This record gives sequence, C-alpha cells and structure tokens, in this order.
Amino acid sequence: MAARDELVAAIAGRYSQADRTERGRILDEFTAITGFHRKHAMRLLRRVSRSGVLDRGPGAGSTRTRHGKH
Repeated sequence: MAARDELVAAIAGRYSQADRTERGRILDEFTAITGFHRKHAMRLLRRVSRSGVLDRGPGAGSTRTRHGKH
C-alpha cells in the first residue's frame, strides 16, 4: 500500500500541472503500470493534496463511528 501511495504522490504533481492532452498521456502510463481503471486513476491523482500526501477522504475512518455502532 505504501508503494502505491508513493507512486500516486510522484505522478500527481505532474498530473495537476499538465494540460488536458498531457493528463491523458499520464493516465495511460499510470493505468498501464497499476492496472487501475482510468476513472479510478483520475480520482486518486486528484485526491493527493498539495503536500504530496494522499487524502483518504471521509470514508477512510472507522465504520463503527460512521454508523453509530459501539
């Protein structure tokens, strides 16, 4: 998991600064390496914060607290 996060962080910087055609090339490269679908890759690359750390979003917390159990 850490290796994937490092790869996402490394490519996300290029992705955020690229124009539309270059983003397409970056997605092609990223999906070929990881095997992810393009839509999933786009969401991952957009979720990386400016500090280069993957923002896991609100769904990354404990399901117990989100669903009010225990």
